[in-house]
Amino acid sequence: MERGKKIVQISIIGIITNLILVAFKAAVGFVTGSVAIIMDAVNNLSDALSSVITIIGTKLAGRKPDKKHPYGYGQIEHISSVIIAIIVLLAGFTSFKESFEKIFSPEAADYTVVSLVIIAVAVVVKFLLGRYVKSQGVKYNSEALIASGTDAVFDSAISLSTIAAAVISMLWNVSIEGWLGTIIAVIILKAGVEMLLGSLSGIIGERIDSELSKDLKKHISEYPDVQGAYDLSLHRYGPEKIIGSVHVELPDNMNAREIHSLTRSITEDVYINYGIILTIGIYASNTADGMFAEMKKKLSDLISAYSEILQMHGFYVDTDRMLVSFDLIIDFKSERKNDIINELTGQMKQYYPEYDFTVILDSDLSD
Repeated sequence: MERGKKIVQISIIGIITNLILVAFKAAVGFVTGSVAIIMDAVNNLSDALSSVITIIGTKLAGRKPDKKHPYGYGQIEHISSVIIAIIVLLAGFTSFKESFEKIFSPEAADYTVVSLVIIAVAVVVKFLLGRYVKSQGVKYNSEALIASGTDAVFDSAISLSTIAAAVISMLWNVSIEGWLGTIIAVIILKAGVEMLLGSLSGIIGERIDSELSKDLKKHISEYPDVQGAYDLSLHRYGPEKIIGSVHVELPDNMNAREIHSLTRSITEDVYINYGIILTIGIYASNTADGMFAEMKKKLSDLISAYSEILQMHGFYVDTDRMLVSFDLIIDFKSERKNDIINELTGQMKQYYPEYDFTVILDSDLSD
C-alpha cells in the first residue's frame, strides 16, 4: 500500500510539472511559429497523460486478490505500461507527420530572447523531473515510473537541441524546424517502441534475474542436509508478488517428519528474506551404496563431452525397478536435444546393461 501511494504522489508531481511545461512551450511555439517547440509541448502533454495512466494502473494493481484472480492484479502495471507506450507512439506519429510537412513548407519562426529563456528553464525543469521520477521508479520497482523518468531526461536533451536550432535561425536566418521536428518525432517513436517491447516482455514472462537466482539457490543450499538447489522457477504477478518453485536434493534416508521440518523452515526463511512464496520439491540422493557414486561419476564424465549440456542433477538409482533417473539442462540453442539424450542413455546402457535410464529435460530458466 505504501508503494502504491508513493507512485501516485510521484505521478501527480509529474502531471502538474508537465502541464506547466505544456502551457509554456505551447505559448512560445505559437508566438514564434516554431513547430519543433509545439511538438515538444505535445510530447509533454503525452507525458502528463502517461502519469495519469500510471496512477490508474497502480490503483487497479493494488486491488486485493479475489476468487477469480487469486494472485492479485499486479500484472495490470504491465498493461498500463503498454498503454503508455501506445500513447507515446501516437504522439510520435503525429509529430512526424506535421514536422515532415514543414520540411517542404517551412515557416519563418520569430524567436525572442524571452522565449529562449523560457525553453531553457523548461530544459532544466524537465531534466530534474526526469532524474527524480526515474530514481523513484528504481526505488519502488515501478516500470512505468522508470520509463517516464528516462523519457523525461531524454526530452530535456531534445529541448536543448531546439534552443540550438533557434540560435541558428536567429544568427543565420536558416530554418531547420521541420528537420528538427522530424528528428524529435523519430526519437519519440524509438522510445515508444522500446517501451512497448519492454512492457510486452514483462507480460510474456522474462528470465529470472541471474544474481537473484544464484543468491537464492546458494542460500537454500546452505541448509543442513541440502545437497543442492535446482529447477528454480519464479513467476511475477506484478512488481511485489513473486511465486515460485525449487527442487532440493536430500539424502534418501530422511523421513517425512525431517523433510517437512526442513522444507517449512526454508519456505518461511525465503519469504521473510526475499518476499518470495516458494513451493519445494524433493530429489533423493542415494546414500546406501558406493557403486551409485561411481555410476554418477561415469555419467558426469560422459556429459563433459557435450558442450550443449549445461547441468545434470536429480541423479537417483531405484534398485527395486533397476531404473536410473536424472535431469538434464541443455542449452536453448541446441537443435539436437533428443539426439543427445539418446546418445547419453545408450552409452550408459553399455556400461550398466542391467539398468534402464530415464531422462527429464529441464528448461534453462535461471543462471
